[in-house]
Amino acid sequence: MSTKEDSEGRKGSHQTELYSEVPASCLPIVYSPMYNITFMGLEKLHPFDAGKWGKVIHFLKEEQFITDETIVPAREASEADLLVVHTTRYLNRLKNAVVEGPREWSLVVATITEIPPVLFLPNFLVQRKVLKPLRTQTGGTIMAGKLAMERGWAINVGGGFHHCSSDKGGGFCAYADITLAIKFLFERVEGVARATIIDLDAHQGNGHERDFLEDRRVYIMDVYNRHIYPGDGYAKRAIKRKVELDWGTEDMEYLQKVELHTEGALNEVRPDIIIYNAGTDILDGDPLGGLAISPQGIVKRDEIIFRAACRRGIPILMVTSGGYQKKTARIIADSILNLRRQGLIGGEASEEAGPSHVSLMMSKSMSSEATFSGI
Repeated sequence: MSTKEDSEGRKGSHQTELYSEVPASCLPIVYSPMYNITFMGLEKLHPFDAGKWGKVIHFLKEEQFITDETIVPAREASEADLLVVHTTRYLNRLKNAVVEGPREWSLVVATITEIPPVLFLPNFLVQRKVLKPLRTQTGGTIMAGKLAMERGWAINVGGGFHHCSSDKGGGFCAYADITLAIKFLFERVEGVARATIIDLDAHQGNGHERDFLEDRRVYIMDVYNRHIYPGDGYAKRAIKRKVELDWGTEDMEYLQKVELHTEGALNEVRPDIIIYNAGTDILDGDPLGGLAISPQGIVKRDEIIFRAACRRGIPILMVTSGGYQKKTARIIADSILNLRRQGLIGGEASEEAGPSHVSLMMSKSMSSEATFSGI
């Protein structure tokens, strides 16, 4: 893999710290303690577990898969980085833009994060305690895109802000990290001309869909609950493989559809990279997702996606996206550990691995082993 340079020998169209070299001793797992949003308990006013990313890292350390020295520390996306996709007007609305009035900054961020009291916080606290963590996760996704091309796989233990597009945020998504990661790859990495987004969060990924509506280089597969937010009919036009689910969909049906359509999507168009939005809000009992997938079903789902990528030799970038129960951090960690056990990450992936199959283990009786309630 090589990086593109402009006529003056600079990488890409602007100088960025997000594409710095990473030591070979590091695993392509990106994280920063800055990801976690904690301030006076405000984060508890949204069902999202705003500290889940740190918990995932804690569990992975407990299992001795990673250490502080082997994690790639995420860097905050700069304004120049964000402008690769976002409009100046949108970024100004997230800041204290005088032209839009004294309270516009807080109203926009409060609406996006769905935490009304943010409206009354001073701007410097909104920037430091809410937007800086989201910018750091966004930087992590961009960094993980480059790492995936270099190492064959990468995981950002965060990101997946799939409701944000170039000029509009929503659903706890303030920055379009998926769009940004793909645009950075297109602009800066030789050999990346096509990307496939496999979005398995419970919600429709209308942000990246709006951004790539007219871009034939990007193939989008989206599997989501048809009855919940955002119901963006305009954005659905960008979906090349649309799988709409009903309330209470369980493991067997879900995994069969995921495997069938993943194989179909990757057979239809072979991308240079897969961006996998691995939301855990499909978990049974999630207060927003409305589906009924077991923890084991989530682990199997992630294995299906990574095995499909591995078998074809396609680099894959995973982001963790939504998940609104305290137990999702443990499930994400268990899934990553399973990918290592299966030889799909953490070393040379097995070329001998045959196609995955939804086994009898994924029966309805298994999915009924655990029942969860919302926060």
